[in-house]
Formats: sequence, C-alpha cells, structure tokens
Amino acid sequence: MKKIFLALALLPLLAACGSGQGAADSETAQAEQAVEQPAEKDKDTAVDAVTGATAVVNPPAFNGVIVLPPQKHVTVTLTMGGTVNSMDMFPGEYVKKGQVIATLKNPEFITLQQEYLDASSQLEFLGKEFVRQQNLSSQEAASQKRLQQSKAEHYSMKSRVDAAAAQLRLLGVDVARLKDSGISSYLEVKAPISGYVTNMNGNVGKFFNAGDPICDVIDKASLLLELTAYEKDLDKLKIGDEFDFHVNGIADKTFKATLLSVDQMVDDENRSVKIYLRIKNPGTEFRPGMYVYAEKSR
Repeated sequence: MKKIFLALALLPLLAACGSGQGAADSETAQAEQAVEQPAEKDKDTAVDAVTGATAVVNPPAFNGVIVLPPQKHVTVTLTMGGTVNSMDMFPGEYVKKGQVIATLKNPEFITLQQEYLDASSQLEFLGKEFVRQQNLSSQEAASQKRLQQSKAEHYSMKSRVDAAAAQLRLLGVDVARLKDSGISSYLEVKAPISGYVTNMNGNVGKFFNAGDPICDVIDKASLLLELTAYEKDLDKLKIGDEFDFHVNGIADKTFKATLLSVDQMVDDENRSVKIYLRIKNPGTEFRPGMYVYAEKSR
C-alpha cells in the first residue's frame, strides 16, 4: 500500500518536469530560428565584418581632370620663320579672333608680297593681250600660233598669281587689300580663335623657324571632364547620365556634368577606360588640368 501511495504522489512532479522540458525545447528552437532569420531576410545587404552593421553599397566614384576639346585648343605655329619684332600679349590674357599676337620681320615676306603684286600687274596686261588676240583670230587677222602663245602666257602668269596669293593667305595676309595698302614690313601673327593666351615661349628679338610654336590659345567656353572608369563599372554608364563633381581648390561647391562619350580602348595595365563629360555652366575659375572627383547623380 505504501509503494502505491508513493507512486501516486510522484506523478504530478513528473508531469511538471515534462512540461518544463517541452517549454525549454520550444524556446531553444525559437531562438535558433531567430538567429537564422536575418541571414534570409536580406541577402543583398552588405554587413561590416568588424561591427556587424549593415550598409548600402555606394555608387562608383570617378577621378579625373578638366580638359579642352581639341578644336578649342589651338597651337599658334608659324608658316614662315622670322625674328620677333613685337609681342604685346601676356600669358593668361584674353584675345579675340584675328587680334595681333606678335609681329615678325623677314625679308622673304617682303619679297613674296612684291612677287604677288608684280605678277598681278603682268596678269592684267596678259589678260588684255589674250582677249585682243582672240578678237584678231576671229577676224583672221592673227595666226593661231600667236593666239596659243598669248593664251599660254596668260594662264602661266595666272598660276603664279594664285600660288603667291595662297602663300600670303597662309600667312594671314588679306591679298584683296594688299594692292591698296601696299607692302607690309612686318608679318602679323594673329589669334586663330578667341580665347586665352598660354604657353608663350617667345620674346622680342628671338628667331623662330617655320613650324615653331609661338603660343597656344584656349577657349574655356566648352570645357570637358576626362574621368577614369574601370571595366566593372562600364555597365552602369550610359550616354546622357548626370554627374555631380567637385573641383580641387574650390571647396564646398558641387557642379553638374553630362556624360558625352566613352572611349573604346581599354588600358591593358589597370583595365580602365576614359570617359568624357560636358560641364554645365563652367565657371571662369575652371582651368584645364584641374583635378576633379565625380559620381553619378542620385
């Protein structure tokens, strides 16, 4: 009887232990599920390996410089050598198209003008003679031989005039005004475009050979960005994309640019490609060669 009574007394205790063990097992399973859940919640979220904090992946950034389009950067070279007679421009000074940058002295320039004027005068005479021979030939008062000779002399002189005029035009001389103004003593070197004078390497009395550069003229109205992009980022770029960029030396200012073109050659060493952007409203403080940092607009 005592054994039966003891067994009945232990039954509630065993039931309580079983219930507690089940609750503990349930809590353990829920905890394990809670640990595994974040990994499945967002597989695309980056996690910092040190702090364990999540972070959004930043868009690619690009470094580069401000550059000029080729047609807006002109090197002024001489088609005829000579000694500098005057040079009034200063580096960084603004000039207009056609404005005189320097003057050169060279006796050959004077001779070329003289040859053009002499040939022009002879051409006028030979032209009238050719017309006269044509009239005489039509009336059978002149031989065909004399007509052909007059024609040959006329066209030969015309070619000499055209050649001299072409050389003078290359030197920037207005041949239409040469007959009225007369021979000029000095060759004028004029600005081919409007812009800023830079890279001046001449001075009064210095001799330049034909083909030597005397200075550069740059037009900053159409500045571009030349940025370096890597292969892995090319699929994120398309023509017309908007960019924000900062210029080294101009703090706390953000500027805008639009993707204009992507170079087709990949650099073999660092697997990069040059991309070019047109600057919106370039400031006067911008200068070619300035360092920039850019990223796509969000």
